[in-house]
Amino acid sequence: MPKIYHLSTCTTCKKVIAALNSGEGFELQDIKTNNVSAEQLDALKEVVGSYEGLFSRRAMKYRSMGLGDKELSEADYRQLILDEYTFLKRPVVVIGDQVFTGSSKKSVEGALAALKA
Repeated sequence: MPKIYHLSTCTTCKKVIAALNSGEGFELQDIKTNNVSAEQLDALKEVVGSYEGLFSRRAMKYRSMGLGDKELSEADYRQLILDEYTFLKRPVVVIGDQVFTGSSKKSVEGALAALKA
């Protein structure tokens, strides 16, 4: 079953879910109340290629923790995402063996195309 990792209070996530058939036919996981597990994150990384690809630099904590001034490793990205849900680039849409991250037009169009395939 397709899955969307999202934040229920995020208006951008809500817009993307609405564009994807209002989330019908998807398993929805609110990452604030049900954080991404290490196993889920590792599985996403296998498809995306890196933890950095799943990491959001838009999170307010990114600036407040001064992470922009640090050299982060893949292990750092992984641990930050596991420790703080806001560091997961969202929404993360999983359809079959494809993963689409974020709310860019390209990502949403890719997810829509994967749904129709």
